[in-house]
Amino acid sequence: MIQVTNLSKRFGGQTLFENINFTLSANNKIGLVGRNGSGKSTLFKILLGEEEHDEGEILIPKNYTIGALKQHISFSKQTVREECASVLSGHEQFDIYKIEKMLFGLGFSADDLEKDPLSFSGGYQIRINLVKVLATSPNMLLLDEPTNYLDIVSLRWLKTFLREFQGEVILVTHDRDFMDDVSTHTMGIKRKGLKIIQGNSIKYYAKLEEDDEKYIKTKMNLDKKRAVMEDFIVRQKARASKAVMAQSKAKQLEKMGEMDELENDADLSFVFNYKRTPAKTIFEAKNLTFGYDIAKPLFTNLSFALEKGKCLAIIGKNGKGKSTLLNYLGGELPLQQGSIYFHPETNFAHFGQTNIQRLEDKNNIIDEIYGVDPLLGISKVRAICGTMMFSGELAEKEIRILSGGERSRVMLGKIIATPANLLLLDEPTNHLDMQSIESLCVAIKNFEGSVIIVTHSEMLLRRLADTLVIFHHNGAEFFDGNYDEFLEKIGWEEEETPNNNKKQSESNRKESKKLRAGLVQERSAKLNPLKKEIELCEKKIMNIEENMKEKNIQLIKHSEDSNIGELQRISKELSHDENELQKLYLSFETLHVNHDEIVEMYEEQLKNS
Repeated sequence: MIQVTNLSKRFGGQTLFENINFTLSANNKIGLVGRNGSGKSTLFKILLGEEEHDEGEILIPKNYTIGALKQHISFSKQTVREECASVLSGHEQFDIYKIEKMLFGLGFSADDLEKDPLSFSGGYQIRINLVKVLATSPNMLLLDEPTNYLDIVSLRWLKTFLREFQGEVILVTHDRDFMDDVSTHTMGIKRKGLKIIQGNSIKYYAKLEEDDEKYIKTKMNLDKKRAVMEDFIVRQKARASKAVMAQSKAKQLEKMGEMDELENDADLSFVFNYKRTPAKTIFEAKNLTFGYDIAKPLFTNLSFALEKGKCLAIIGKNGKGKSTLLNYLGGELPLQQGSIYFHPETNFAHFGQTNIQRLEDKNNIIDEIYGVDPLLGISKVRAICGTMMFSGELAEKEIRILSGGERSRVMLGKIIATPANLLLLDEPTNHLDMQSIESLCVAIKNFEGSVIIVTHSEMLLRRLADTLVIFHHNGAEFFDGNYDEFLEKIGWEEEETPNNNKKQSESNRKESKKLRAGLVQERSAKLNPLKKEIELCEKKIMNIEENMKEKNIQLIKHSEDSNIGELQRISKELSHDENELQKLYLSFETLHVNHDEIVEMYEEQLKNS
């Protein structure tokens, strides 16, 4: 158990958090949320003893070990296997199988294990660090954005590992689905304070909103009472007969105190600049083939088309060619084989992983967005800056001092400034917090044009993708269906863990495939009704919440008009709605638990089939 009491941290004149308290009990898995810059990473450093706190106390049991994912790279061994095994001690130092299992789960092949760890990309080097942390079997894991460099297959493996981990976890990630699938509790830093609840982030944010509404109502009532008392004091203190009463009221008023206005974080909220087009088909690709080494192409004979208003997602393991395909379609790589046809009125805006590096360090944010279209005008440019949370003087910050998340927002600002009917987006959620990702998702969904997106977020895939290009089997193929249909009909089962000891015979593979198909069909039969119930429950929750918002507005109006009858009626309705909402939240949580149990059960069966 770890106990944190009245913890405070300040940097200069800025307070990150103040008097925060929480207790971490056995097997608690905490999803830590909060806006970028709220202090999540600083809290990690304080728990690790890497950063001093200003006030408060942290109690950690004796011999309790904490493992943390390091972004800093420092390798001393010649091979990946040796580097990861170097953290093992005592009786575990020869348990190489444990290391290999983790490496395979995170996307390394049997051949990779013999390679120099420094020969891998930065993302794979972070994975090596992750294996080194997991292999030490600490009492608690502190994981800061472990999903940033993982593909879908590796994310699914890590999710299972963390669920089964016999210890405590505090997890920071922008991948909300991943967090909710792992966490038993959600903890958030907001307005320099901390709140922790049992349940997922949906329940946490609903509770925050409920608390804010109660605070606002209480403040309104208090302000109304103050106004009445202040008016009485002003009117009566001049009259000698009422002077004593006025003084008494003044003392009451002083004791009453005042409630501060709630500080709200700026939210990313925007609309992509759609350029109208008469095209029904935005573009068409036929028989595309490309490889940096032509003898080993990344994809061959790939054909697909994209209709206006549709979203195509490119998915697969890292390093297989997803970003390359997007750059190929965007004209950043020379055409090798096949053809790409764009409608004459197709205009595209490209958000790429390398695009962020192309921002000019010497420019400020205004300069960067102005560079897209000098005819925009300063007021329009500043409006876009404000939309990207760079209001006023913030828009004059130089690119060189911006964080990764801020640079991502500048790139999004440049895309908003570009009139387009086709968006090419390569991992656009990296470096964005949950609220910004939600805003991005809404903006993409509302975009009238077409979208091609590379993402490892299963949440985005489920909400946005109409069709897919899947990188697997050492190539790429088009799939005419959404992500859930892909999981049901094909799934990631072909991405098997390497096995150096034996190979399945052809007959065994056929039998295994037949068994898996039966399990997938059985799983769908159980999950589909649950999905419909979850959607219906979610819809009811949204409707009731919307009605409650309207009724609260009416409540304020009738309160101002002193309409007692209507106040009582609406208060009664709100009380009924609140009870219904609690029942629905309970049903929603039960349905999700049932859904997750079925998914987990069949994942285990599919893994062993």
